[in-house]
Amino acid sequence: MGHWFTRNIVEPGKLPMLLALTSFVLTFLVTRTVTRLIRAGKGPFGNVSSGGLHIHHVVPGVVLAVIGGFGAVASGRHGVGAAAFAVVFGIGAGLVLDEFALILHLDDVYWTDEGRKSVEVVVLTAALVGLVLSGFSPLGVDDMTADERQNRATFLLTLAVNFLFILIALVKGKFRMAVIGTLVPFVAIIGAVRLARPDSWWSRRFYGRRHRARARAHLRTYRHDKRWTKVRRRVQDVIGGFQERVPGRGSDPPS
Repeated sequence: MGHWFTRNIVEPGKLPMLLALTSFVLTFLVTRTVTRLIRAGKGPFGNVSSGGLHIHHVVPGVVLAVIGGFGAVASGRHGVGAAAFAVVFGIGAGLVLDEFALILHLDDVYWTDEGRKSVEVVVLTAALVGLVLSGFSPLGVDDMTADERQNRATFLLTLAVNFLFILIALVKGKFRMAVIGTLVPFVAIIGAVRLARPDSWWSRRFYGRRHRARARAHLRTYRHDKRWTKVRRRVQDVIGGFQERVPGRGSDPPS
């Protein structure tokens, strides 16, 4: 295990990325736990305010992400400095993307349906970074045999083809299928070959004069959403803690 970790993570300079991903995910989970405790009125935590102004945790998140990002660029991919700045960047990114929906809507939608976008963006980000890590810098590992290089090159080609399916699924409006495709190879091909969602770029570009395809897309989307929306929201509720607003209780997330 130690030899594998050294060759595939440490040697090609992937340790800072692994540390950034770990701190990113842990920060998101801890932040969501704290916000849920504050909303429930439990624990010693509370919202942070200054002069009556509520300070969202995206603010320190931006500061940490900037510090960590510039520090990581200056430190390279090896050494204690690179690892430390990677952790700082991961924490900052976790705080920022936890309030992605707030930035997108320029409104405090943390506990609303619109706020679910933050959870989706965090999952997608973690999945994509995990996909990069899974490549282990295939052509950058030292002391590889010819067979190993050939196998790694084939693996890179497989990743490229899978990425193409993921991209097509995205422009067809199959966001979640694309996310799953980053984790499970070639699952995105299902979203790539099926009809696009009616509100997607693909539908507007290619279904403009195909009335039958557009009608089938609307019908299929309606049936799909009716079947899976409740399931998806339950999963998001488990991760993000979305609940109905409680009358008389503050809903602002903490910093």
